[in-house]
Amino acid sequence: MNVELSMWVEISVAILLVASSVFALLGAIGLVRLKDYFQRMHPPALASTLGAWCVALASIIYFSAIKSGPVLHAWLIPILLSITVPVTTLLLARAALFRKRMAGDDVPAEVSSRGNEPN
Repeated sequence: MNVELSMWVEISVAILLVASSVFALLGAIGLVRLKDYFQRMHPPALASTLGAWCVALASIIYFSAIKSGPVLHAWLIPILLSITVPVTTLLLARAALFRKRMAGDDVPAEVSSRGNEPN
C-alpha cells in the first residue's frame, strides 16, 4: 500500500517518537544515577507513562492520516498504563518498605489506618 503522507504528518510523528525515546532515556538515566530504591522508582514510571502517550499520539496521527479518518483505539494503551503504573509503583514501594521494616532498618513509622483517636 503506497500512501503519500503530508510532510507535517511525518514531522509530527517523528517528533513524537523522538520525544518518547528521550523520555525513555531520561528514565534509564534516573534509574542508574539515583542511589535509593525509593528514588529509583519514579523516573522509569513517569518516563514510561509519558513515552507511551507520545507513541500513542504518533500512532493516532499516522494511522488517521493513512485512513483519512480518526483512529483512536491506540488511546487504550496509555490510558491503561496511566491507571496501572501508579498503582504498581505504590504496591512496590509498600512491599519494599515492609521488607526494610522486617530487616530492622531505620524507616518512617507505620501510619495507623484509624487516624488519631483519643485513648
